[in-house]
Amino acid sequence: MSGMNRRTLLVLASTYPTNAGDGVPAFVRDLATVEAEAFDTAVVVPAVPNGRTSETDGALRVARFRFFFRRWEDVADGAILENLRSKRSRWLQVPPFFLAELIAVRKAVRRRRPDVMHVHWLIPQGLVALIAAPRTPKLVTTLGGDLYGLTDPISRRLIRAVLRNAAATTTMNSDMRERLVELGADPATTHVLPMGADLDAIRPIAAAVTREPGRILFVGRLVEKKGVTHLLEAFRQLDRSGLELRIVGDGPLREQLEADASGLPVTFLGSLGRQDLAREYGAAAVVVFPSVPAASGDQDGLPVALLEAMGAGAVIVASRLPGLADAVVDGRCGILVTPGSPAEIAQALRSLLSDDSLRGRFSAAAAERAEEFSVRSIGKRYVELLQSIASPAETAGTSR
Repeated sequence: MSGMNRRTLLVLASTYPTNAGDGVPAFVRDLATVEAEAFDTAVVVPAVPNGRTSETDGALRVARFRFFFRRWEDVADGAILENLRSKRSRWLQVPPFFLAELIAVRKAVRRRRPDVMHVHWLIPQGLVALIAAPRTPKLVTTLGGDLYGLTDPISRRLIRAVLRNAAATTTMNSDMRERLVELGADPATTHVLPMGADLDAIRPIAAAVTREPGRILFVGRLVEKKGVTHLLEAFRQLDRSGLELRIVGDGPLREQLEADASGLPVTFLGSLGRQDLAREYGAAAVVVFPSVPAASGDQDGLPVALLEAMGAGAVIVASRLPGLADAVVDGRCGILVTPGSPAEIAQALRSLLSDDSLRGRFSAAAAERAEEFSVRSIGKRYVELLQSIASPAETAGTSR
C-alpha cells in the first residue's frame, strides 16, 4: 500500500515488454520503475500476442487493453507506424485501438485519479490523454517516430492540440525540440531529455564475455530508418576474412535483408532478451548504428540500444544525425559517418578493427560517456520534472 503523501502517476505507452526475455525494448518500463520510487505508479499499454491483461511488475501495476480479434491483434507488437506501413490491412485495427485505449485510460483516470501523467508518444497516447483527462497535468514524451513520421496536415493539427494541453514536453534531441516549438510547444517547458539505459542490468553480463576482435554488431528494428541496407553494402566492401556481422532485431525488412546478405558471414539473431543482448554487446568489437532518414520522414531520435552498447564499453560507429551525434563524441568514443554512406561506414570499420589500442581508448570513453544517459541519472530528472508539474499534494484525490 502506498504512503499517505505519495502522489499518483499514470504512465501511457504503446511499447512495453511482456517478460524480461521477449526482446521488446524496455525503456518505458525501466523509466517507470525509477518513477515508481517517487510515485504510486500504474501503466496502461495495449495488448500484444501472449501478453496478460493485467500484472504486477515490481512496484508497477500494468493494465493491457484488448482492442481487436485476438488472432489479428498485432498492430502494437513492435513499432506501430512501421507495422502499419508494412501491412496495410493493419489499419483496420486503428479505430478500435484508439477507442479501446480511450476507454482504458478513462477508466484508469476515474479509478486512480492521477496527480500527473507521463504520456509516451504524441499520437496516439497524447491524443487519448487529451480527450480522456484534459485537466490532469501531463508530461508528454516524443521519441521520434511520431514527430518525424507524422507530417500530414491532420496529424500536425492533432499534435498541436496535444502540445497545447501538455504541462511539459520532453524529446530526444535539440532538432526535435525545435520542431516541437515550431508546432506550438512552449519553449519554457520543452526539454531535451532522452530515454535512459539500464546500464546496471547490462554491464555485469557484458563484462563477463570475451570480446571477439572481428565481430561487428547491429541492434535495432529491421526497418528503413535503421539503415541496415547500407551496413550490408559497407560489409561487402571489407576484407571479410576473420569478420562476422551479427544482426539483432526483427521487423518487416528481415526477409529482404537476409536475401541481401546471402553468401556473407552474416547471422540474423532476431529479437533477444536483455541478458542475451548484453552478451552480444560484450562480445562485439564494434557496434554500428547506420541510421538514415526514411522516405516517410521518420528517423531515429536517440536509440536506447546505442546507449546500452556504449554502457557496455562497445566501440561505436554511428550516423551523424541529431541525437546519435549528441551521445557519440566523434573521435573519442566512436566514429560518426554521413548517413547513407556505405563507404564511410566501411572506412570507419577498417580503422577500428585494425587498431586494438584505438578500440581500447574508445571503449573506455564510451562507457564513461554513457553514465550521463543511465536510467538512474535520466530517471531522476524525469521524476523532478513530474513532481514540478503534478497537482499539489493537498488536491490529491480531487476530480480532474
